[in-house]
Amino acid sequence: MPLQDQSLFELRRRTFDTPHFRGIEFIEAEAKTVINKVPGNFLPFKWTINPYRGCSHACRFCFARVTHTYMDMNAGRDFETKIVVKVNAPEVLRHQLASRNWKGEHIAMGTSVDPYQRAEGRYELMPRIIAALTEFRNPFSILTRGPLILRDLELLSAAAEVTDVSTSMSIPTLDDVAWRKTEPGAPNPRKRVDAVAKMNAAGIPCGVMVAPILPGITDEPKMLMDVVRAAVDAGATHVTPILLHLRPVVREEYMAWLQDEYPGLVGTYEEMYAKGAYGPNDKRKALGRRVAGLVRAAGGIRPTATVAERWAKREKPSEPEAESRQLQLL
Repeated sequence: MPLQDQSLFELRRRTFDTPHFRGIEFIEAEAKTVINKVPGNFLPFKWTINPYRGCSHACRFCFARVTHTYMDMNAGRDFETKIVVKVNAPEVLRHQLASRNWKGEHIAMGTSVDPYQRAEGRYELMPRIIAALTEFRNPFSILTRGPLILRDLELLSAAAEVTDVSTSMSIPTLDDVAWRKTEPGAPNPRKRVDAVAKMNAAGIPCGVMVAPILPGITDEPKMLMDVVRAAVDAGATHVTPILLHLRPVVREEYMAWLQDEYPGLVGTYEEMYAKGAYGPNDKRKALGRRVAGLVRAAGGIRPTATVAERWAKREKPSEPEAESRQLQLL
């Protein structure tokens, strides 16, 4: 059955007989547009790019699961194993960036599904997307759980020389049991910490989103302290906690999983999320204060030089040297 989405034209469906991709079906499609406007005004950015729909990270809590239901697929197993690949995303992006109607506003990536999930290792859409944004000097940011972003470090450095570039790594926990249960397809969180350190060492600002924090599962004091300390030691430009939120459809998927894995927590969650998808406001504020205190205890955020700052500080040749080189060209 073809995709039930007028913004996408399905080309073909493919599977690959390699351990990394077994059980996953890739739905290759052409997109009409790739720069999408964010509805409402509750986020700090207006525009996003999502070259993939569905995600093999299979995070039990992923708020983007609901988007698969827009294509007549389910938010459970289909979301994890039927990955839509917008194979023409870089070309469409370049066309949109060149349009007179585009004002060069900041574009956020990774706000729905991860652009550095497993599929990116094969389709390699991000290098060409970053190249297009760099050519048009368009500011952008990337949120990911994928250390694969290090593959594109040189491209990101080149982009940072001409426009504003920032990145964030999502690391909800370093606990092996919690990680394997809640993010079964996502890379090891310690590899993510290593990626944060390497990004910042290269001058690409990279923070850590401790998100989402799952009540009763990843919110124990030691668990939070471990993540915060690792983030600070890796030079994270920010450490931001977000409490789990459960919107319709995702809520049903998550609660069914919770019943299987942590049945004793079901009642707590039902009470906690009875009045809204984002949980009690006082608990969110308390979590923010708690993590801020842990950041201070870990030594605080240390400023790091960006690529642009390092570039600006490079020694310029003295006038005689410059003159000498010019004469040699004559």
